[in-house]
Amino acid sequence: MTEATAKPKILIADDERVIADTLAAILNQGGFEARAVYSCMKAIEMAPTFKPDMLISDVIMSELNGIEGAVKIKAILPDIRVFLLSGQTATAELLERENAAGYGFEVLTKPLHPRDLITRLLQSMAA
Repeated sequence: MTEATAKPKILIADDERVIADTLAAILNQGGFEARAVYSCMKAIEMAPTFKPDMLISDVIMSELNGIEGAVKIKAILPDIRVFLLSGQTATAELLERENAAGYGFEVLTKPLHPRDLITRLLQSMAA
């Protein structure tokens, strides 16, 4: 497969395995190459070799939260698009602080319909 025809790669980090695996399955069926991991530490480990175009990360996780993990991955892959997934209202405050630093992370609010997720990712790629 040539670069021009390669599927966009998405790395999904969520400590709720059912959510991570379900998102990966939806995105793989939607024309992406998605891989699920269950912690930000694992996402940071996998990012240099998988080289995803996008990261979808839950915000509230043990060990390292999704925002901290996204910042570390962005340092490795500066062009990666980052979507932070959360059902928590406190996420907005955390994001404001990080976006003030110029990261430009986007928020995806749980629950999220699969069609809406795919549409949002495709729109982001076109921007």
